Amino acid sequence: MAIESIDVAGNDNGSKKRRRGCTKEDFLPEPSFQSCETYLKALSNTRSRLKDRILARSTDDAELHEMRGRSRHEMKKTLNWWDMIWFGIGAVMGSGIFVLTGEAARNHAGPAVVVSYLISGITALLSVLCYTEFCIELPVAGGSFTYIRVELGDFVAYIAAGNILFEYVVGGASVARSWTSYLATLFNKDPASFRFHVSSISEGYNYLDPIAVAISVIICVAACMSTKMSSRFNSIATVVHLVVLLFILIAGLTKANPQHFSPFAPNGIRGILKATSILFFAYVGFDGVATLGEEVKNPGRDIPIGLIGSMSVVIILYCLLSATLIFMQPYDQIDVDAPFTLAFQAVGLKWANYIVAIGALKGMTTVLLANVLGQARYFTHIARTHMAPPFLAAINEKTGTPVNATIVMTVFNSVVGFFTSLDVLANLLSLATLFIFSLVALALLVRRYYVRGETKCSDRNKLIGFLVLIIGSSIATAATWAAGNNGWIGFAVTVPIWFLATLGLKVAVKEAKKPMLWGVPLMPWIPSASIAVNVFIMASIDSASYIRFGIWTLLLLVYYVFIALHASYDAAKDATDTTSAATDTNLELGGESQVNH
Repeated sequence: MAIESIDVAGNDNGSKKRRRGCTKEDFLPEPSFQSCETYLKALSNTRSRLKDRILARSTDDAELHEMRGRSRHEMKKTLNWWDMIWFGIGAVMGSGIFVLTGEAARNHAGPAVVVSYLISGITALLSVLCYTEFCIELPVAGGSFTYIRVELGDFVAYIAAGNILFEYVVGGASVARSWTSYLATLFNKDPASFRFHVSSISEGYNYLDPIAVAISVIICVAACMSTKMSSRFNSIATVVHLVVLLFILIAGLTKANPQHFSPFAPNGIRGILKATSILFFAYVGFDGVATLGEEVKNPGRDIPIGLIGSMSVVIILYCLLSATLIFMQPYDQIDVDAPFTLAFQAVGLKWANYIVAIGALKGMTTVLLANVLGQARYFTHIARTHMAPPFLAAINEKTGTPVNATIVMTVFNSVVGFFTSLDVLANLLSLATLFIFSLVALALLVRRYYVRGETKCSDRNKLIGFLVLIIGSSIATAATWAAGNNGWIGFAVTVPIWFLATLGLKVAVKEAKKPMLWGVPLMPWIPSASIAVNVFIMASIDSASYIRFGIWTLLLLVYYVFIALHASYDAAKDATDTTSAATDTNLELGGESQVNH
């Protein structure tokens, strides 16, 4: 693999340093890692550096110009609103509707699964609105990492980015293995028949899946070649997918029985909300689309239409498809693992299984494509800050795509997908996504109500107080729900606190910054509601996910303290020195000009 090296300040050294293979300079080119002596000296300054980086916040200008300049070449602006809509639909509508609907309907919501899909969709739409404003203001590859870094600082952004990248790897590996399972069913075989069993390997990792690796590699090649080419492929595949879904709707409704909707909510509101927490993950994926902002021709127009439009289409389709499933089969007879397939069999349309399998394969293919595109662009921007090896920041001159980052993330996806069973991957699904969505909403509130050097101390202190109340009341509401008490006393306290804190923020704190092109409406209610509902859904996530979240975050902290902290500190210091030198040079030239004049 050809590596294009980038120095600490992001200068263009590609012509001199382009070569085959990797060296230490590709991974750790910063001054702190030049020798054991410099590294030990850096470690001795960990406390002061940590204080510096925790308090450091980036700026819009730095992200839009300085950071992008560290990639040597620009990403090509080839996408419009039409591409963004199809990417949004393709990124979200994967296997979720074919898998999650069964468990949510049969075990929790019953026919009210339609309501659960609507609630989780509206929840996702709240986050989409927050992402949209940020993506227009900061159309760069870093997505949520950039948004959080500008408003909440380097350290919080690093922890958030590390968790979302891990979630992308787990999600990509699980979808790749599901692709193999659906391919097997297309040939009337057992879902695991295309995998190889190795008895000498531990259970859960002993069904090797070469097809998952193969499809990941094919998607990687497509993603590396051209973003516009990927967009065209995604558009065609998504159109086919929507045709299949339309067929499922029409064929299923020909066998509709309205009596299946009674009783509508057998497990009450608790069952509906439990199903909502499960189905929320059917909407995950749009955050990866936000990382394409750097490649959009007209961000102010194309991004809102693309993100909000695609999510609206997905919500409507999910509600219609779940209703169709209930029309075909009573909720207590729906199969948890293959709901649509067995529902068609139950109504005498066994041949429709092939259509369902094709639709699932098409949907999962576009999800894999959007997944690796998002992964690579996240990693690219993280590498620009030197929190990840800087060679990953390189943009290929010919293709205008982050080839290095795409290949590395595909390797991670392939290794996990090759060995790890779906059961193990399912247990690894965590609260990272909801955590990121909450942080983005919080960052948007900070962005609108606080500007460094302009906001009064009194307004800043009131902002902090209201944010603490919003977050605290959201956590208390979620904890009350998780405790399982049937009484509403706790909610009668926590919900009004959230409402009054949001109202106080609206009335008592002056808005410090207005968006230039497009802004979230009903400020601050929508981002505040996004925080509340995301935290609320977290209360329904299993304890294993919290343990995974804690362990992975601890590993991220270890890497940060020993590597990322010092690398990013050196990069920031070098960039500051470069800027100061340029300013001094301009002043000197200006002085000479005045003297000569």
